[in-house]
Amino acid sequence: MSPRTRTTRGWIAAVASAAVLALAACSSPASTSPSETAEPSTATAGTAGGDLVIGVTSDPDTLFPWKATQFQAVRVLEQIYGTLTEFDQDLNVVPGLATSWETSEDGTQLTLTLREGVTFTDGTAFDSASVTSSLEAIMDEANAAVARSSLSQVTSVDAPDASTVVLNLSAPDAALPANLATVNMAMLPAGAVEADLNTTPNGTGPFMLDERIPSQSIVLAANPDYWGDAPTLASVEYRVIPDESSIVSALQSGNVQFAVFDDPLVAQTAEGPSVTVETTPQLSYHVLQLNAQRGDLADVNVRLAMQCAIDRQQVLDTAALGEGEVTGPITSPAYKSDPDARPCPTRDLDKAAEYLAKAGKSDGVTINTIVSQGEYATSVNEAQNLAAQLAEANITLNIEVLESGTYVDRWIAADFDAAVALNGGRPDPDGMYGRYFTSTGNLNEVAGYSSPELDALFAEGKATSDPETRKEIYAQVSAELEDNAAWIWLFTSYTYTATASSVQGFTPMANGSLQSLRTTTVG
Repeated sequence: MSPRTRTTRGWIAAVASAAVLALAACSSPASTSPSETAEPSTATAGTAGGDLVIGVTSDPDTLFPWKATQFQAVRVLEQIYGTLTEFDQDLNVVPGLATSWETSEDGTQLTLTLREGVTFTDGTAFDSASVTSSLEAIMDEANAAVARSSLSQVTSVDAPDASTVVLNLSAPDAALPANLATVNMAMLPAGAVEADLNTTPNGTGPFMLDERIPSQSIVLAANPDYWGDAPTLASVEYRVIPDESSIVSALQSGNVQFAVFDDPLVAQTAEGPSVTVETTPQLSYHVLQLNAQRGDLADVNVRLAMQCAIDRQQVLDTAALGEGEVTGPITSPAYKSDPDARPCPTRDLDKAAEYLAKAGKSDGVTINTIVSQGEYATSVNEAQNLAAQLAEANITLNIEVLESGTYVDRWIAADFDAAVALNGGRPDPDGMYGRYFTSTGNLNEVAGYSSPELDALFAEGKATSDPETRKEIYAQVSAELEDNAAWIWLFTSYTYTATASSVQGFTPMANGSLQSLRTTTVG
């Protein structure tokens, strides 16, 4: 294997950072978060320069941040929209559109002080009215916002003045400041309409939409009124090139200067005199999602049979050349699940047969499975390996390969028995799974599983800010998910960021964010 620069700084630092996250998320009585004293950034003088072309395999399926789940859509929208809090390079929660926050003594109020002088790209002022309308709209079930469950403890939002917002909570919520940092919590102008924003985004981020040619390219221009340091790029173009090998050719010919690959073999071919590749461990995880509400999968013994029939290391070796790590549900280092603590930590076909017999399915079962083609490179290889392994346990995995946008539509609608998926991980376990595996979670239909035990555990996890206590709680969450084979967690992997020699200043992150494009230059 050719040498590559492996970035572990962000991953290792996250071990300590996640503890800071928990403390920042729910500070001690009547105290403020560590970020409260942070000074607002001011735009630097000078003119932005340089035009960066990024090769991507798919077009964003939406430009509306509250409904974005596709990776490409999220990566574009995080450049256009701002959030109340942000993550730094080590995944600590830091100020965004809020300069500070303070938790009340009883934990039932979170008061945010807003950044002043910020405007949306249409010139509308950002203020407490924007925050109030955004949060209330995300909380409204009718709007189908994918982050709605992250505000489940919020009972109301008050705006004492233009630069202050108070979130009233039914109970303490240690995860809330971290959950506010995702683009699914983007702040929009009061009265914003989804249909309008899908054609003309209107955010407070470092870039703004310049031009879009569907299925071909989307061009962002530097936002001259951005509240922070002025972006160092004049423009960023995401050019759709459906095949990763073709992106490599474009990099080597100089038509593209930047790309993020999932396939390590492709990343190896990209390296050369004019292209460097940086390898970054990710919080995202590869998983076989099982819909426990449908057909044979409603029987826990069928799900456990599938879990026992799979050699996860073989899937990792086959699909990703072994570049990654077998994982349990929680990938954040501070709360990381132990993959050896699950039923059948190694493949056990005899045990799989016993579980099928308990389900009365000794003759076998057939599971229809959707797979995305185009959003990430290893998906079809993963599905084929899983099908081959499960066949040896008398379990047939029927694979339906779908275009990325169609896959996302089917996934959001929970229109599947099983799904081969790459899901984004988060530093805080509540933000990662609370919306999936609680009975009131807005993605619980997609998850296909919940229980009273999980509801109670997630509530406990929100209620305390003590890192060790939270670690114990989320270990129980992991055990509940694994013991019931809610899904079959496979492995975490890497991203491979390929840049031309003219590109400087970009830092990959463990959550996959491209936020440091705002400090990137093209020589």
